[in-house]
Amino acid sequence: MKALQLRQPGGLDKLEVTDLRDPGLPGRGEVLVRLRASSLNYHDYLLVTGSIPARDGLIPMTDGAGDVIAVGDGVEEFRVGDRVISVFFPDWGDGVPRNVPLSQAFENVPGDGVDGCARQLMIAPATAFTRAPRGFSYAESATLVCSGLTAWRALVVEGRLKAGDIVLVQGTGGVSLFALQIAKAMGATVVATSSSTEKLDRLKALGADYLLNYRDEPNWGTAAYALTGGRGVDHVVEIGGIGALAQSVAASRAGGHIAMVGQLSGQKESLPAMEMMGKQLRISWIMVGSRTMQIDMVHTLEASDIRPVLDRTFPLHELAHAFRYQETGTHFGKIIIDI
Repeated sequence: MKALQLRQPGGLDKLEVTDLRDPGLPGRGEVLVRLRASSLNYHDYLLVTGSIPARDGLIPMTDGAGDVIAVGDGVEEFRVGDRVISVFFPDWGDGVPRNVPLSQAFENVPGDGVDGCARQLMIAPATAFTRAPRGFSYAESATLVCSGLTAWRALVVEGRLKAGDIVLVQGTGGVSLFALQIAKAMGATVVATSSSTEKLDRLKALGADYLLNYRDEPNWGTAAYALTGGRGVDHVVEIGGIGALAQSVAASRAGGHIAMVGQLSGQKESLPAMEMMGKQLRISWIMVGSRTMQIDMVHTLEASDIRPVLDRTFPLHELAHAFRYQETGTHFGKIIIDI
């Protein structure tokens, strides 16, 4: 089978197309999946560029979508022919996250602690997959594993989103676009930010009710608060990290919820602790979600009109080119890998 492997010490020029032996048949409790598509996440980028240490020869990529082509003994959840998607945390089935140090949290994450989805065939425990949404293409399904589930957990699981709420989303990355779509599907109002007029127009076309160009309006948190008539937003999906948190706090209503899902800005800034306390905000630190959350998300997507926003598609052997395209920041929606 064809695969891509990352050579030490990492870097886009260290991604190597290889021919690996067919993995054979699945053992007890396992399934064999023919992978058809993957999608790029910032976590993948950090790993392949060497910012996150990886063992020599690791097969990268967390997100995967494909077909079950063989089932091991004892597997009752899947049958041959089922379309499936990978699970970010295969050992987090339900309930609270595993109580382990951060250094151990990724030990079974595909494309990080274990080989990932940049290959044609993958054998893994059945718990490493869930069904894909009916009617979704492989490319659409492959966007859900990390970005889709992160947005789902941020708003629905932790945020307890309801109709009439006001949600603030930042930028046009995968998590933010999913958050916008989920919020609109559930009857919420959305304030969206970007530094690009063209991207703001596209956010409006996706349903954003209010638009803020943070390059023109550096105090966009105060501006968002004003847009709500001095009420403040109920939820912020914070992708900037601590460096952007002061603006998110300024945008929030008293008793509001901020979901911390990214760390794109600097980490030297201090927490706006007094402002957070004054507004009695609830802060959730989000690291994707459990397998049960993914199953619930899939069921909801099947009953909704939500469709992932896709940008460009690259073949598997051009994975490095796909990451270089990601570096430009010009994409809108998810970048797809055709396996």
